[in-house]
Order: sequence, then C-alpha cells, then structure tokens
Amino acid sequence: MGTNFYLLSDDDYDSMDPEYHIGKRSAAGWYCWDCKTTLTKGGIKNVHHGIGQYNRCPVCGKRPAKEPIEESSAGRELGFNKSTPKKKTGVKSCASFTWAMPRNRLDKLNSRKKEIIDEYGRRYNIGEFQKILEECPIQFFNFGEWFC
Repeated sequence: MGTNFYLLSDDDYDSMDPEYHIGKRSAAGWYCWDCKTTLTKGGIKNVHHGIGQYNRCPVCGKRPAKEPIEESSAGRELGFNKSTPKKKTGVKSCASFTWAMPRNRLDKLNSRKKEIIDEYGRRYNIGEFQKILEECPIQFFNFGEWFC
C-alpha cells in the first residue's frame, strides 16, 4: 500500500503516464527521528519486507511513542491522518519515498509552476509536496522504472 505522485501534465488527462510519475510514498514502520535510524531489523533495505522491528531505537534506546492512527504514517496511507505533514521527533512512524524520476528533474519542471497530483486526484503545489517529503526520511531511487 502507498500513494503514487505524478506531475500534472499540460493535458491533465494524461498525468498518470509513467513519464510523469514522480514516485511513491509508503508507510515504513518505526523510525527514530532524533537518531535518523529505522527500528526495522536489518536496516532500511528491509522496511517493506516484514522482517520485524526492534522494540527500541538501536542507537539511543528510546521506545516508540504512542501514536494514534490519525497521526501515524500508516494512517496517512489509509486516509485517517489528515493533518499537515511534518517532520517528527522521538521514535514514531515514518514513510519511505521511492523516486521514479531524479529529484533534479522535478526541481527543473517546478520552475514552470507544475502541479503535482496523487493517484486519488488530490493536487499539491511544490511547497505542499516538500512537506509530504518531510515525513519520508527513507528514500529509494528507481529512476525510469514503472512501479505501483
């Protein structure tokens, strides 16, 4: 589960074309925002493989905070978390972002004031999209690959 993001093309109806695919946000489990480390066993490469999670940060020892679904990364993917995206502190949930296009391409296209649209039809300006990325401390790069 996750949410795909696309550049809104000039012809609007064509925006779900792989050429316009920016990438996909996915819930990625517990993360220590202070130490910048995942609690997933085996590290970042395993955040989407169900390997399991440590019950505390392997660096500082902090335990995950109680986080209602309305504030969690999984809740955001399920539509329960409607708050403005923001960077977190302590051990809380996080999301990953898998880039389908190089970031510099997005930055260049942004200079032409392009909008971003997600697969559910919600539109974002570049500032709003940058806030979304703040909740994605884990980033992967699959440039040129089409994935869902």
